[in-house]
Amino acid sequence: MSADFSHIPVLLNEVIDGLAIKPDGIYVDGTLGGAGHSSEIVKRLSKEGRLIGIDRDDEAIAAATERLSPYEDRVTIVRENYGNMASVIHGLGIEAVDGILLDLGVSSHQIDTASRGFSYMDEEAPLDMRMDRRSPLTAADVVNTYTGDDLTRILRDYGEEKFASRIASNIIHEREKAPLRTVGELNAIIRDSIPEKARRTGGNPSKRTFQAIRIEVNGELTVLADHIDEMIDLLSEGGRLCIITFHSLEDRIVKNAFRKNENPCTCPPDFPVCVCGKRPKGSSITKKPILPGQEEMEENSRAKSAKLRIFERHLDLPAKRPGM
Repeated sequence: MSADFSHIPVLLNEVIDGLAIKPDGIYVDGTLGGAGHSSEIVKRLSKEGRLIGIDRDDEAIAAATERLSPYEDRVTIVRENYGNMASVIHGLGIEAVDGILLDLGVSSHQIDTASRGFSYMDEEAPLDMRMDRRSPLTAADVVNTYTGDDLTRILRDYGEEKFASRIASNIIHEREKAPLRTVGELNAIIRDSIPEKARRTGGNPSKRTFQAIRIEVNGELTVLADHIDEMIDLLSEGGRLCIITFHSLEDRIVKNAFRKNENPCTCPPDFPVCVCGKRPKGSSITKKPILPGQEEMEENSRAKSAKLRIFERHLDLPAKRPGM
């Protein structure tokens, strides 16, 4: 199972630099995958250091356990959603950590394994898309049971699909004949819903719809938005949170969360001093996201849309004046 779980880590050098790894520190990889990033993190740890790997995919857990086995004395692997990171860390008797990494991309293994249904390339694949196969909600459930309004909202908001209402309407029409079961059936509906002229640009016409449904199935944006603050709170003084995103929706959430934690003041902008008492938790050390270089994009096409943002935790910072 684990031998074919390949994943080329994106922005690897930038992540290692961004985490500013201390040999005896405690680091968390919240999206462990095949341990591409973690295998490099753990090499930089002494026997006093510790790596905690979290992933909700059972195949990722198996692959990472195998890959990190030479370092098992300093590695703890937990099958869990990174949204529950705080409870995992505290459950291990740890109060604070020195660095956290999230790589929000779908792994190469998940995309390339037809039975997982993540890719629009395998027409016979089932509509699944679950990162955690213990979860009851599948892509087939979404397309066969959601209302037209909900499908339109998901495709518009999560896929930024211009033809969301037309695709949703056609999904409703086709599923009345028979439930949709395969990637090919959904692809055909998408192709028929998008005008021929629009299909000539922007890559595969299914890309945006599949992204939207995958986000819905896995609650990706909700988990991210709801837990960045908690992850920052888990960091010790000088600890860093590194997050790699792959589309504008994720990047916007991260950018706004970092900005809010850098200056949480809610006082009216004309107040001369802060009176709300909300104090900064640290600072974003990437005012603009770090992007992959040309060489990496040529070697790994999946790196092209990657963006890395880094937040550094500082305790006991004074309140900022409004608007600063």
